[in-house]
Amino acid sequence: MSEEKNGIKKEEQSGLKLNIRTIIGVCAILLVIMAVAGALTQTVPRGLYDRSETDGMIIDGTYHEIDFKLPIWKIIASPILVFASENITTGIAIVLFIVLLGGTFLILDKIGVLRYVMAVILKKFSDKKYILLCVMVFVLMALSSIAGILEETITLVPLSVAIALTLGWDSLVGIMMSFGAVAFGFSAATFNPFNVVTVQKLADIPVFSGLWMRLVMFLAFYILLSAFLVVYAKKIEKNPSKSICYETDKAVRERMCADDPQAILGDAGIRKSSITFFIFMACALVCVAVDFIAGLNGYLSMGGMALLFTIGGLAAGHVAGLSAKELVKNFFKGVKTIAPALPLILFILSITFILQEGMIVDTILYKIYGLINGVSPYKAILMLFAFVALLEFFIGSGTAKAFLIMPIVAPLAQLVGVSGNSLVLSFCMADGFTNMLYPTSGLMIIAIGLVNISYGKWIKFSWKLFLLQILLSVALMFFAIWVGYR
Repeated sequence: MSEEKNGIKKEEQSGLKLNIRTIIGVCAILLVIMAVAGALTQTVPRGLYDRSETDGMIIDGTYHEIDFKLPIWKIIASPILVFASENITTGIAIVLFIVLLGGTFLILDKIGVLRYVMAVILKKFSDKKYILLCVMVFVLMALSSIAGILEETITLVPLSVAIALTLGWDSLVGIMMSFGAVAFGFSAATFNPFNVVTVQKLADIPVFSGLWMRLVMFLAFYILLSAFLVVYAKKIEKNPSKSICYETDKAVRERMCADDPQAILGDAGIRKSSITFFIFMACALVCVAVDFIAGLNGYLSMGGMALLFTIGGLAAGHVAGLSAKELVKNFFKGVKTIAPALPLILFILSITFILQEGMIVDTILYKIYGLINGVSPYKAILMLFAFVALLEFFIGSGTAKAFLIMPIVAPLAQLVGVSGNSLVLSFCMADGFTNMLYPTSGLMIIAIGLVNISYGKWIKFSWKLFLLQILLSVALMFFAIWVGYR
């Protein structure tokens, strides 16, 4: 049932709705991974590299085994002990972002902003829908490739899914043309400060050098993603029942697409609320631009996006006629709907905590070092790609991975004929697509959970795209070696 108050339609099922089965299933997977990580700390030789006192980077040739074994009780208690670790700051930031997202979206849904956006899109692009799809993919890929945005765009997923459903596609298209495009942009990084700049500095090569090849990489990845989505979207448009999320999308369509588009567009109150919200979102994009230009490493873009998104939602609710009491009530109701995602972040941080405290990360790095030494450039760059992709399973931050492995890998890569900028290509491509693949990617799990898609269905839909991306990455890496890319 619904009711009218102050001209606002209230739906019982408003706001974001996480798929609890998805959350429970992924939590079970993460618990198994935690157990495996704990077992590795008991069986793999423990060792460390010496670190520089000035910048904390690894000193080559200093690996040594140590007589240490992580106590079992620390493995069991890791979800608690992680709160005293250095990674908890990142975890808290993501948790706050998620909380603000859930609370704000319920308000936006209550006052009709989401339905208004869908009506505008339907009116303007119903006969140019595939142009819209390709433009959205390009813009978000470019933002990620240039400025390194990732977490910030989780706010766009519900909007993007709503647009996809309005245009006759499914939720999977919506996820891919928002969060998927951002992850692809991370892989096809051109100026991204978190992987391109960091890796080039650590590899001691000129910052932003070798841009031509990264532009080729961006174009190739853009064509791949756009073509894949257009082909899939046309298939779903022709026969919606072929979508693996056809049933779950029904409820979303009924809730968000039931209103008469013309009536919504003619509602001056909803229009005014929507304009208010998007003024704040425009300011958030300015924060992203300033962050990139000033080299603030994402601090302004993520914080600014979260703050302005929330303030914009509250302001839109106020303009729509909600009282302060109603705003607070609806905000915390929205927080409650998204709260089940919070344990995911805790489990993911716990896995990293176990590996770091168990002192086996340096051992893994040392073993990889031994495997790569002396092989051909083509084989070496593939091994480096695979190593970064594997490391991403446990360490999500591209910057953290770069600081961990570059002091060792960069000199070795040069010795086996892999140039510094070829190494940058390999690192970026391995770091990006995994943000959409692994269950340890909390953002990806939240993105699919928001639209009631299980992890199994996500993999069933996306595995072909992941395979194509890997094959394309291999081709680009081999091309870089063949042309002597520097």
